[in-house]
Amino acid sequence: MSAPVRLPVTPDTVRPVAQGHPWVYAEGLAGPRPPAGTPVQLLDDKGKPLAFGLADDGPIAVRVLDRHGGAVPRLLAERVAAAAALRRRVVPPETDAYRLLNGEGDLLPGLVVDRYGPLLIVRVYGACWTPWLGDLIPPLMALPGVTTVARRLGVRRVDGGEGLELLAGPPAPDALVVQEAGLRFIVRPEKGQKTGLFLDQREHRLHVGRLADGAVMANLFAYTGGFSVHAAARGAKRVITVDIAGAALDDARENFRLNGIDPGAHAFVEADAFQWRPDAPVDLLVVDPPSLAHAQKADGAARAAYRDLASTTGAFVAPGGLLATASCTARLSFERWEDALREGLRKAGRFSWLWRAGEPPDHPTALAHPEGRYLKFALLHRHPAPGGGR
Repeated sequence: MSAPVRLPVTPDTVRPVAQGHPWVYAEGLAGPRPPAGTPVQLLDDKGKPLAFGLADDGPIAVRVLDRHGGAVPRLLAERVAAAAALRRRVVPPETDAYRLLNGEGDLLPGLVVDRYGPLLIVRVYGACWTPWLGDLIPPLMALPGVTTVARRLGVRRVDGGEGLELLAGPPAPDALVVQEAGLRFIVRPEKGQKTGLFLDQREHRLHVGRLADGAVMANLFAYTGGFSVHAAARGAKRVITVDIAGAALDDARENFRLNGIDPGAHAFVEADAFQWRPDAPVDLLVVDPPSLAHAQKADGAARAAYRDLASTTGAFVAPGGLLATASCTARLSFERWEDALREGLRKAGRFSWLWRAGEPPDHPTALAHPEGRYLKFALLHRHPAPGGGR
């Protein structure tokens, strides 16, 4: 293996990298950029070794892998093994769908691997990893029970494609059934959202399910009904599953059937969740919209969008009921999101925070990488009005 390219950084980049930040932006380099995938030895402003990483070709110029240099295949093997060992400790029993490798949080920035039973789905967020995918395959295929590794395309700046690219093993099925805490869900790895299932909401689905016994529940922006299935399986009286995509609702009905729950006893509504209104307030409401901002300048617009959504949907919660709501908008901080909820719910009744949470344990985030913390979840209680009125 040839020696890594020596690459100096600007003085103001030294401290973040020394403290463990996994990215060096283009403006943080004091030398020419090597091709994506090139191993680089970062040098501080005095010419001393600072960190080791891979050159990238986007706004992030280097993905930092370690303080010291090393063979990339060895690092991949060690960190895949460490990530798998961690998941054996933190993933709930009877669960074979989870994030196996979470980029920066598992010390492999820009690289994500999700597990769906025997199938591993790789997503690459940095072109730096493209030359090294062949070295990623052996440690992944060595994991117990893994038969197929495929890459989910669709990261526009990196691959510009769509669908699945087979990396190892037999072709991935169009659909497969996985388990989440003993419940069964259909996953479509090539066409489903994210890599097939919103794995980051698993712990929140479990928590909502524990609160659902005897409740009338509405699940907005439901996709394939993850929250709905957990609620119905735990004794919800009636679950109203709302999504704009008819195909997603078809899979939601199938998820009910997979778990021995009669879809006919519940409601599936194909509608824009921003426009939908219930016939009567519900005991338990889930509001989990898609990201409402993507650009840095959209912070204010995102905050206004979450405020308005909370103002509208808060009124759907019956007095004494519960609101579970979430945001996956990375550009909006937890504090700004809470402010938006607080402002939006002000006219909808008197609410108290019950629980606030973020990413689950299989989605670790590095201490020095606050940008990795994107998921926000809150459970709130609407207090009954004095005298039992609204």
